[in-house]
Amino acid sequence: MSGSIGLDETLAAYVQAANPPEHAVLARCRRDTDAMGDISRMQISPEQGAFMQMCARLTDAKIAVEVGVFTGYSALATALVMKERHGSAARLYGCDNSEEYTAPARRYFEDAGVDDVIDLRIGEARDTLEALKDEIGGRADLMFVDADKTGYDAYYEAGLDLLRPGGLILFDNMLWNGDVADPGRVAADADTAALKALADKVRDDARVHSAFTAVGDGILMAIKR
Repeated sequence: MSGSIGLDETLAAYVQAANPPEHAVLARCRRDTDAMGDISRMQISPEQGAFMQMCARLTDAKIAVEVGVFTGYSALATALVMKERHGSAARLYGCDNSEEYTAPARRYFEDAGVDDVIDLRIGEARDTLEALKDEIGGRADLMFVDADKTGYDAYYEAGLDLLRPGGLILFDNMLWNGDVADPGRVAADADTAALKALADKVRDDARVHSAFTAVGDGILMAIKR
């Protein structure tokens, strides 16, 4: 299971217990994904799920976009709040390129009763985001990106087109297990370099207000001005 950087098992358990209990289907999604082995590292931690739900509440998200759905934990966490607040009028657009990994996600969405508000689109994320510009351009409240790291810059630019003023975009894995602070890793690894470049770009971008947090493996947050 993915966890917050710098937290040992005892502290991670304490943080999880200090958050509201997980929805039963969220907990099942997490347990099932943990059992998948090393690939389960792609799943966000329970505290990140609680964080995503808080972001959905703070933005009163009715329209959201997620890039990188995997087995569905983050999309499910977000959609539960969105449907609670907006009913079936809410819409979360999920972008992923894997039918294999999103197949269980579809089952979790249905079991949790949010399949009617999640529009899962399989294909290249850049193409999906381009199509979404015609559908929801300038109206999205919230966007979460947890996908290929070298694509983060393109997803950021697309996100600014999709978000309304005041809309929030979040990028996961921005600490990359600490590698972004190692100049040698930045120079040697394309993913690490892409994450460092995005952090620098967003920090200096007059189009947004931003904050870099150490939640999970690092979440970069930006609000569109």
